[in-house]
Amino acid sequence: MTSFETLKSEIDSLIESTDIPVNDRLLNICQLLREEIPYYDWVGFYFRNGDKEELKLGPYAGEPTDHTIIPFGKGICGQVALSNENFVVPDVAAQDNYIACSITVKAEIVVPLFVNGENIGQIDIDSNTPDPFTEEDERFLEFVNKKVAQIL
Repeated sequence: MTSFETLKSEIDSLIESTDIPVNDRLLNICQLLREEIPYYDWVGFYFRNGDKEELKLGPYAGEPTDHTIIPFGKGICGQVALSNENFVVPDVAAQDNYIACSITVKAEIVVPLFVNGENIGQIDIDSNTPDPFTEEDERFLEFVNKKVAQIL
């Protein structure tokens, strides 16, 4: 398993690849995280959909999802759009406001993405492993989002 520290330099390289369109760089980040972290089974970005109170699915790596639009407040992603805070769900079955993407998903982590202090989206990770996320995952995903914010 690749360490978060090793992945940080790979994230830096992807962000700095200015010859690649932004959406492709975001997709490359999703693919890298999904491939290198065994318990990251679905990795994607959601972004605020214009002036609407909803999130729209951006680049992602993993199984296709029907959840391409998520209203603010609905599900874990929708809650993070309102709270502006990380949300770690060790057991999705215990969450009342969880939107099931797949019956195999056991846990989820969502970290908001800020540009100039405004929550413009988030990185969302589903895991088929029960309770896999640690504070180290949170700090790493905050790092990823700070880097992504530089190119948005």
